[in-house]
Amino acid sequence: MIDKLKQLTKDTAVYGISTILGRFLNFVLTPFYTQVFPPSEFGIFSNVYAYIALLNIFFIYGMDSAYLKYAATGDEEKKKDVFSTPFLTVVISSVVLSGIMLLFKGPVSVLFRLPEHYSYFLYYVAAILSVDAICSLPFISLRLERKSKQFALFKITNIVINVICNFVLIYKYRMGIEAIFISNLIASVAALLLLLPSISKQFVCRIDYLLLKKFFVFGIPYLPAGIASQIVQVIDRPIMELLTNMKMVGIYQANYKLGIFMMLFVSMFQYAWQPFFLTNSKEANAKELFAKVLTYFTIAGSIILVVLSLYIGDLVRIQIPFFHRPLIHPSYWSGLVIVPVVLFGYLFNGIYVNLSAGLYIEEKSIYAPITVGIGAAVNVIVNFALIPVMGMMGAAIATFASYFIMAISIYVITQRFYKINYELKKIASIMVSIFITGGIFYYMDSINKLNQPVKAGLLLLFFVLLYVLRVINKQEIFAVKKMMRI
Repeated sequence: MIDKLKQLTKDTAVYGISTILGRFLNFVLTPFYTQVFPPSEFGIFSNVYAYIALLNIFFIYGMDSAYLKYAATGDEEKKKDVFSTPFLTVVISSVVLSGIMLLFKGPVSVLFRLPEHYSYFLYYVAAILSVDAICSLPFISLRLERKSKQFALFKITNIVINVICNFVLIYKYRMGIEAIFISNLIASVAALLLLLPSISKQFVCRIDYLLLKKFFVFGIPYLPAGIASQIVQVIDRPIMELLTNMKMVGIYQANYKLGIFMMLFVSMFQYAWQPFFLTNSKEANAKELFAKVLTYFTIAGSIILVVLSLYIGDLVRIQIPFFHRPLIHPSYWSGLVIVPVVLFGYLFNGIYVNLSAGLYIEEKSIYAPITVGIGAAVNVIVNFALIPVMGMMGAAIATFASYFIMAISIYVITQRFYKINYELKKIASIMVSIFITGGIFYYMDSINKLNQPVKAGLLLLFFVLLYVLRVINKQEIFAVKKMMRI
């Protein structure tokens, strides 16, 4: 089992290094935006990108999940059909959907809450959505072929181009928030150009309609699941704009972005986890292995959660060299209180990703929209209920509540057809440790006693609780050390 866990750790690390580097470069833009744009302008950009994230699901409509499931075939000619059929379908549908969006530009601008003088941004939005959808399957193909270095290089190149274009267009050419969309489009086209050699090796100009039907049967349930998933991630911004104002949306989004560190951990794990459980599902000890993975993932995620929650306030106040400004502009600091809640929500998102293995293994994708749909419904309800009362914190709690419910729902469902004896007692003990540490953290913050010695004491308390509650022991510490020797 240790060897299998070592393999997962290695793959996670490979994808993780590239993901961390790439997302960090992308994250650099958030402090930059807070320095050059007022919260109201940042709010407009955040709102539009919330809709872009939602529309991404319509542009790919489950073809990525279906391709991930059926691409592992030994027949070389069949491999080309498995790639080309969904790829050609996505290319055609992307052009059609972009055309429909631009045909109804007026109503779409109103839906996006775009000021009239910014309505032409929709041309950028349509192009970004199309190019990103076309790139999605080639990137999955690189993952399946375990070309992690090539995958990492292309992803990082995409983000580096995006960051450089942002700095040049905003600082040198003073293009305002339009520069954000232009930079994104340039970077997306660059990624497509890099992927062309990989595409050409697998591409044949034909659609296998029997195969396409198979893809639709498996993939279409992921369309409502994907929509619901994006609702969980982005609906808080339009609701907040509706109930409050763009300034609050901007402050909220800038601080929500600080949850990137937990999101990075979940993303790098997911990249490695999906191929891992699909290739190891037939092993005799597969379920025991998967149970142990969930425990180790939750331990690692909880440590990240506690450390970041304690020290995120110090991080954003770090002075940027040469600029002599804090990492995040002080006008956004009022939203820092939401960061621990957002991080906790992302931890449960990672638990959901872990528990979803049964859906793929048993081909029960029909349950995906149910679990995520429940989470989306909870998110919308809690947002409308709490934002008028608690403002930004209400939206953060809605995010946490939705991911928590999703994790519980998928556990209940998958246990019916793919039962795994997870180490629930240990996971419950981890949650108890988090709540005790978090309760003291918020109390000390409320009475302005959250100084450095208190933070160090809380961090020590958390580790002591993990040991006292027998979440970790000497044998597992040794096993984790062994896994990390790669």
